[in-house]
Amino acid sequence: MRASRLVNLLLLLQNRGRMTARQLAEELEVSARTVYRDVEALAAAGIPLYGEAGHAGGYRLVDGYRTRLTGLTADEAQAVFLAALPGTAAELGLGEALATAQLKLRAALPAELREHAGRIQERFLLDAPGWYGDADETPHLAAVAAAVWARRAVVLRYRRWRAPEEIERRVEPYGLVLKAGRWYLVAGGPSGTRTYRVDQIIELGGQREEFAVPEGFVLAAYWQGYLGDFRARLHTGEALVRLTPEGARRLGVAPAEGGWTRARVPIESVDHAHGEFLRLGAEVEVLEPAELRDRIAGTVRALAARYDG
Repeated sequence: MRASRLVNLLLLLQNRGRMTARQLAEELEVSARTVYRDVEALAAAGIPLYGEAGHAGGYRLVDGYRTRLTGLTADEAQAVFLAALPGTAAELGLGEALATAQLKLRAALPAELREHAGRIQERFLLDAPGWYGDADETPHLAAVAAAVWARRAVVLRYRRWRAPEEIERRVEPYGLVLKAGRWYLVAGGPSGTRTYRVDQIIELGGQREEFAVPEGFVLAAYWQGYLGDFRARLHTGEALVRLTPEGARRLGVAPAEGGWTRARVPIESVDHAHGEFLRLGAEVEVLEPAELRDRIAGTVRALAARYDG
């Protein structure tokens, strides 16, 4: 841990020039006293740095000195590919590795490119999750990621929407996908390759045996196929509705001139459409199917009775 901190301190001075003990302490998340000891250790090791007293003082490297300690470790190399998502790297247990990797990369760049990289970080930020709904709790994410890296099978206890609601299954983790702020595990199991929501994993048990990913399996290709199947299953029915101009606008339907618009719209299921059409209130009237029309009418009557009382 201390060796990594010493390297980070050295790279900070190389990238930023003069820095005070307080600034270094804040960056490294240690005390100023620890910084003093680390600086002494670097000087004793022959690193040409010196301190300057006074208001504009601080520590700096001798002009022209550049460290060659810019090789990336395996974890740091993995973290580089997540550089646009620092929160994601932290969730996978690679937050510290990402910070160190970025320092090493900046140290290896010419001055003008270092400045450009700094401007990118200052001016662009990717925040993947949506606005509505709290972030999923994924306490087992780091352990799942470790199994993916090591290609080791795991036993998971999993919560799903259909009966039986809890299952226990041995799976071989092929990869992780982050979609709209939610993590999914793609894994092989008794019934082939399946997709699991990581936040629905109740318990995770480790297995020692390694496994080999099936020949020809490509995570990105599998995920594209999975999305295609999901969209095909998503809208398997349709409803005939009448829409006001506002209702047509909100559903993305071309409005008819001068009044209501009749349209057939795809629906996932009666249960799902029931909630979605109720959101439109008086802007929609469901004509078919009869089951959906009756469900909505019953809900409206119950609401009217509740508010009339």
